[in-house]
Amino acid sequence: MHRDWLLRSFWLSISVLAAVSVGCGSSYPTVTGTPNFTFSASATALTLTPGGSTQPVTLSATAINGFAGTIQVSVSGLPTGVTISPATITLTPGVSQQVSFAAAATAGASNTTVQFVATAGAISHSAPITVSVAALQGTDVVTYHDDVGRSGLNATESTLTQANVTASKFGLLRILPVDGLVDAQPLYLSSLMVGGQTHNVVFVATEHDSVYAFDADTGAQLWKTSVLGAGETTSDDHGCGQISPEIGITSTPVIDPQAGPKGAIFVVGMSLDQGGAYHQRLHALDVTTGAELTGSPTEIHATYPGTGANSSGGSVVFDPGQYAERAGLLLLNGTIYLSWTSHCDDDPYTGWVMGYSEKTLAQITVLNLTPNGSEGSIWMSGGGLAADSSGNIYFLDANGTFDTTLTANGFPAQADYGNAFLKLSTTGGNLAVADYFEMYNTVSESNADEDLGSGGAMVLPDLTDNSGAVHHLAVGAGKDGMIYVVNRDSMGKFNPQNDNAIYQEISGGSGGVWATPAYFNNTVYYGAVGDNLKAYSISNALLATTPTAQSANTFGYPGTAPSISASGTSNGIVWVVENSSPAVLHAFNATTLAELYNSNQASAGRDQFGSGNKFITPMVANGKVFVGTPSGVAEFGLLP
Repeated sequence: MHRDWLLRSFWLSISVLAAVSVGCGSSYPTVTGTPNFTFSASATALTLTPGGSTQPVTLSATAINGFAGTIQVSVSGLPTGVTISPATITLTPGVSQQVSFAAAATAGASNTTVQFVATAGAISHSAPITVSVAALQGTDVVTYHDDVGRSGLNATESTLTQANVTASKFGLLRILPVDGLVDAQPLYLSSLMVGGQTHNVVFVATEHDSVYAFDADTGAQLWKTSVLGAGETTSDDHGCGQISPEIGITSTPVIDPQAGPKGAIFVVGMSLDQGGAYHQRLHALDVTTGAELTGSPTEIHATYPGTGANSSGGSVVFDPGQYAERAGLLLLNGTIYLSWTSHCDDDPYTGWVMGYSEKTLAQITVLNLTPNGSEGSIWMSGGGLAADSSGNIYFLDANGTFDTTLTANGFPAQADYGNAFLKLSTTGGNLAVADYFEMYNTVSESNADEDLGSGGAMVLPDLTDNSGAVHHLAVGAGKDGMIYVVNRDSMGKFNPQNDNAIYQEISGGSGGVWATPAYFNNTVYYGAVGDNLKAYSISNALLATTPTAQSANTFGYPGTAPSISASGTSNGIVWVVENSSPAVLHAFNATTLAELYNSNQASAGRDQFGSGNKFITPMVANGKVFVGTPSGVAEFGLLP
């Protein structure tokens, strides 16, 4: 029986196979799978340059198992400032679609995975692409008036041009709110890593003793810190309206991007403790957090040999309550230089310059400019101490004692230099007067409070005359309305009869100068009180004795401090602020001083930014213009 069963099973199998073979003929039945598609991108990584050309990526889909229909593609994970075009993507199998990536000029450096997801019904496939945005090599403004020579020139500005700085294309973007008066010029670092993200950062210091860092492209506050000690307040104004109603951080700070772990901003803050004592302190703050760095702050004290105002036991003593740090800080060869002014000429005070190590904040050098006299402070309407490439410092000293009795070398017998154009040597880390210029009528000018100290000094680039001789010059002007051009190698010293020893002396116009000049393309720019903004061209290593161009409008007190943006030697724009109510930002063609724009031109007060604030210098960086106000910083740029 077992053998019969096996035989029947064999013949049954043969019969079934035969039936299948005969029934199918040449068309075998197909087992059909689920319809599907593949999805891919032509690149797995790409790099974008902010403001640069677009980068294409091709998306493709291929049908599987008879798939038919359209595929919707979504995208996620795009970095801030990066866009794709087209924004809506629909794919048909077998037909590729090109997508273009672009990074805006404001896009920060980043490295992100962008996901393309293709969906049709319940079917979904993804294609990741690593998108890198390169760090834009932007402009940094780390000190007053752009450089230690105090030229006021940013020659790397490619966004703002004479063609697009018009009321239809340019205007107020936002106001960065702060907690006090902004007397210091804002500073700027591009592509700074803060909180794990790259930002273009504008730094603002206030008279409420606060320092802020803002994202310059969005206006977002990145950090804020106070430099007040525990239980302290800002200083009162000492009954003086020059800095009022409070005194905190007045001078423009200075930044060293290489200092500390991540860069440092150095500021001087004034405060009042609960016991009624005044303090002046130098602080070093981390630029990414605002935190005090190791060794910061340092209390500012000083004495200097002399018998002048506020002296004791043969030394002049620095009393922190009698001074304000008004002039911008100077960082030179690893030393931070500070200088001091009085409150409304309230005695007793003298003229001080101090140097501190940027690494340790230790005081390393002190110089008093009127050690056996009085007054002679340094304020320059907020302008900064200037320096040349040899490490010499230049500035204008205010009214005070000047010794008309001279040594055999032509220096004041008692080392008192009130109302002088001064050159200090820093050789060996020690401050010393190396040279000076004093007007023949300096004593009468000081007595009349008609001194040089209201204006700032600027070091000119080396100039070659028609004979091929190279000249090293600096320029300054003050309340007497004269522009003084000095030979830095031989400034002229003092002659009670005349000023013939000076390199050049020019009548600057109808008013005194309460500002630092600016320089661009062989031209010096001044904005005196009650006068036009004026351009003095340079030829044969000499300033023109009359302006080669001037603005149509004039500027009331305190005149105006110009800043200049340009791309190399083209598209020069002179930026100034009019101290009025409302304040006005002006932009002028640097060659003709024809006005390109002002913040009153747009309808409905679109670009107005509040009342003015004296001694404000506009700062220009990476397509933006920043202007200090009594309660914030107005930020201007190309309109969206």
